[in-house]
Amino acid sequence: MSDRYAVIGNPIAHSRSPFIHARFAAQTGQDLVYDRLLAPLDGFAAAVQAFVESGGCGLNVTVPFKEQAFALAGRRSPRVEAAGAANTLSFDSNGWTAENTDGIGLVRDLTARHGVALAGQRVVVLGAGGAASGVVLPLLEAGVRDVLIVNRTAARAVALASRLAGGAGPQTAVVGRGLDGLDAESAAGALLINATSAGLSDARLPIADEVFAAAAFAYDMVYGARPTAFLAQAAALGCPRQADGLGMLVEQAAESFRLWRGVAPQTDPVYRQLRDEIGRA
Repeated sequence: MSDRYAVIGNPIAHSRSPFIHARFAAQTGQDLVYDRLLAPLDGFAAAVQAFVESGGCGLNVTVPFKEQAFALAGRRSPRVEAAGAANTLSFDSNGWTAENTDGIGLVRDLTARHGVALAGQRVVVLGAGGAASGVVLPLLEAGVRDVLIVNRTAARAVALASRLAGGAGPQTAVVGRGLDGLDAESAAGALLINATSAGLSDARLPIADEVFAAAAFAYDMVYGARPTAFLAQAAALGCPRQADGLGMLVEQAAESFRLWRGVAPQTDPVYRQLRDEIGRA
């Protein structure tokens, strides 16, 4: 029988992960099947347990379960411990292992696909949930100058910044504040990353026009056939560069695939195929 993997979340029908992993498997000659798994909002742990008992080898975890995935695993990588959230679970004779490949995927997409030099870069992360917490440590490891975490609830941003500040070097600041504390000065020349779920509903974020005008690059972790409301705002208000999270999706999936199968797939062909597929949808 083929080894079984899946992406688990709620909602999940929109996920492109089966498309990506099927092509990774064909490319590398791996014998596996990869499905979508809808978990009840109050039944994530039970759904994971049932998947493992049926012979499942690994899961990708998406919203809203990344923080619950952290709590389930007996073994956690340093990235998972720092983030308090996991997007990849592996199951074997040694138990359950949690990893977070989101930040690796983001960094690879920014540097290899979009040519962003992260060393010395100012970064503003919008949001303080599982998506945001998973990317800050890899950004710090890539050598960014400072990270400002901004959230509607300031206390969550401050708490996340305090937890992640230990991964920063002595010259790197990690600061949290409320959304009303984001201004043009703090966004000047920054990489502005939307890690909120606003893009899923195409909702506009209440960000001052001058923030977008001051930023150098706007990046939304959400992707689609057309620009998200966040990216449309950025383009209309003068931010010179924008990108969605499709490349991040492919790159984080490639890292999960490598962890599970021991082989690193080529990402560019799959990214191009997926971009074409979304454009035709």
